[in-house]
Amino acid sequence: QVQLVESGGGLVQPGESLRLSCVASEFAISTSFMSWYRQRPGKERELVAGRAGANITASVKGRFTMSRDDAKKTVYLQMINLEPEDTAVYYCNYGGVCGYWGQGTQVTVSS
Repeated sequence: QVQLVESGGGLVQPGESLRLSCVASEFAISTSFMSWYRQRPGKERELVAGRAGANITASVKGRFTMSRDDAKKTVYLQMINLEPEDTAVYYCNYGGVCGYWGQGTQVTVSS
């Protein structure tokens, strides 16, 4: 059983930055199996950064970067130049959509 704990969400103004963190439990083999998803209000959950950061969705490319630290079993999502459309609950995932999910962290971008 892999447990994931996200942190770092909050309320920011447009143009500001946030860094999300996700720590995996000891049963996680590698951070290379981890991804970030988000669910915007009224929309389905969508992939933001997959394949350990090698795959960034087009709508956030150039603004979001995923990085990872295997020793700490932690992945990060650095988000810059945030837009109101980035408002969502951000989820950490291990092992794909049929794998494990964190509880989510709320990111709200509003002036």
